[in-house]
Amino acid sequence: MNEISASPLSDGRAPIVTRERVAVALMFLMNGFLVGAWAPKIPEFASRLSLSESALGLMILTFGLGSITLMPVAGMQIARFGSTWVTRVAAVMALPTLLLLSLVNSVWTAAIAIFLFGGLIGAMDVAMNANAVATEKHMRRSIMSSCHAFWSLGGLIGAATGGLLIAWVGVLGHAAFATVFAAAAVVIGWPLLLTDKPHPEEAKQKVRLPMTPLPWLLGLMALFSMVPEGAVLDWGALYLRNELGASVQLSGFAYAAFSLTMAVMRFAGDIVRDRLGAVRTLRICTATAILGLFIAGFAPNATVVIIGFAIAGIGISNMVPIAFSAAGNLPGMAQGIGLSVVTTMGYSGILVAPSAIGFIAERVGLAVVFASLPLLLIVVLLLSGLARHADGNGAGGH
Repeated sequence: MNEISASPLSDGRAPIVTRERVAVALMFLMNGFLVGAWAPKIPEFASRLSLSESALGLMILTFGLGSITLMPVAGMQIARFGSTWVTRVAAVMALPTLLLLSLVNSVWTAAIAIFLFGGLIGAMDVAMNANAVATEKHMRRSIMSSCHAFWSLGGLIGAATGGLLIAWVGVLGHAAFATVFAAAAVVIGWPLLLTDKPHPEEAKQKVRLPMTPLPWLLGLMALFSMVPEGAVLDWGALYLRNELGASVQLSGFAYAAFSLTMAVMRFAGDIVRDRLGAVRTLRICTATAILGLFIAGFAPNATVVIIGFAIAGIGISNMVPIAFSAAGNLPGMAQGIGLSVVTTMGYSGILVAPSAIGFIAERVGLAVVFASLPLLLIVVLLLSGLARHADGNGAGGH
């Protein structure tokens, strides 16, 4: 196991910044960056393959299917080899996927490439979350929210630079730049990652789904926390444009306001959680998210909706990181088992929710959808006591 970069504090906790924390944050940044870099490539990808909107929708669904397929596989390998090696292997395997997506020229090769891209991004996601849990335990302080903040920051950098690079050096040149940037993060983080112990005796449990209800309830919490995120991402701008008559420019602020407050609060989340404990932090976050979504759903104009989304972003920011921390700290269960269940259920919310919301919105309108989303968060509030497992790293009040 790597040594922490400075001597422990008087209360037994590690300093706020250690080698291991920097390393796992770099892995989150790299993963988010690859996802963000993919977003501006989608229009060219669709035109190169002559994809209709529905065919492109199926391709994006294939990305999700790849994630859902390989996430449980990553959980098995974490039990067998430890999160460190699975994070490293998945990261290295994910590096060439953007180049692959830039080179494919048939629907079938594109489907295979996007399945691998989604699968390896998802597998790395499970592994790096497991490594973040191990690092939390080692440091005896919360770091999960800031790790997710670095993922958001990576996504922002990838998306913001993608369009400019594509215009400047072309699709393949952009993919090469993005691959080199991502590879640099992996090279720097590789030797600094905390080395956790594998649990080969628990790998056999992976073949069977866990029988205890705890990981499934935490998965439900993650799912219901991520459905509103997917709703704002995919339907926020359309809600402003179609139902409140906002301009294209103003509509763009729907997700921007949400993602900005979410990223900022994720950087602050660990400090709050260490002070208040995971349960109280989750309850405050969930109540804030409920308020924001109610404001957005009942808003008389676009400006009020944007304010509502910004408040919802503050709340939702730290709900998923707490659920993931709890999943990795379940008593008598290897990190990979709990995390593979919770991450797969959670991310399926972002993958499945958009189409379901579209079906409902056609009948009742998006205002009703956003006003109804707090019902899911009330379930999270009722289950919030399970967040006590997130304090298993020795951090936070109870």
